[in-house]
Amino acid sequence: MYYLAYGPLYLMSLLPFWFLYLLSDFVAFLLYNIFGYRKEVVLHNLAIAFPEKTLRERKKIAKKFYINLTDTFVEIIKMLSLSEKEFDKRCTIDMGTTNELETKGLSIQIHGGHQMNWEYINWAVGKNLTIPFIVIYQPISSKAMNKIFYDLRSRPNTILVATREFRTRMHQFFKSQYALGLGADQNTSPATGYWLYFFSKPVPFIMGPERGALKNKTAVVFANLVKKKRGYYHFELKTITQDAGLSKKGDLTRIYRDFLEHSISQQPDNYLWTHRRWRHEYLPEFESNWIDTRPRPA
Repeated sequence: MYYLAYGPLYLMSLLPFWFLYLLSDFVAFLLYNIFGYRKEVVLHNLAIAFPEKTLRERKKIAKKFYINLTDTFVEIIKMLSLSEKEFDKRCTIDMGTTNELETKGLSIQIHGGHQMNWEYINWAVGKNLTIPFIVIYQPISSKAMNKIFYDLRSRPNTILVATREFRTRMHQFFKSQYALGLGADQNTSPATGYWLYFFSKPVPFIMGPERGALKNKTAVVFANLVKKKRGYYHFELKTITQDAGLSKKGDLTRIYRDFLEHSISQQPDNYLWTHRRWRHEYLPEFESNWIDTRPRPA
């Protein structure tokens, strides 16, 4: 099954970018205009994030989002045959401050969000670090597709650890200096998340990234993706602290929320609006996990 899946995808990856983007435009048109794939979710999310915008403005963002989404998938397929030289031309990253943290002997947590192209950042960071780069991932149910993506993601100095294995394996990685990549805007159980406003409505933010950073006293770096033009990206890495152990409960999550909101506002069509980020409602029973400086909802 692996070769039956890998063969066609590899052959597709040999197609030029211009052709793949024509295909992307066509699929995006189908998803938005014909099938309406998660269209209600996307527009509902945009209404929560940008209530000041008109429906027409939000629909314009949504249409661009669907193109960015399908672009991401054809770009991921292209990675199967993409040369390192071509990748470096299309994806730039400033590792200056992060490399300084390496030189100081510090372990690093890199917190990212659901921006596109999310697979590029694994390559961009992994190939520019000299210490092990550990990425937590959710395995794909199809064994063939899981192997394809596992090989792709682990190619540039990256150690992939499945979410279900992280707790049992983390101690072997934390014995020496490391960098850990985490999606810090993951949905989580409303009973086990830090509650705070995300744009105009409260959501539970996953506790793990902040708690891990505080416990291990790591440096913390936030990652932002800027789409320069179609197929060309620049990743910005911002050092938040060199010792998270000095932070108080909720500090890093609030700073990350502000950072993510600003990043999304700059390029709203480049965030993954198809996931139901606001599906949980805040209840009084979650009061102990409220960390926002703003008052809780009445």
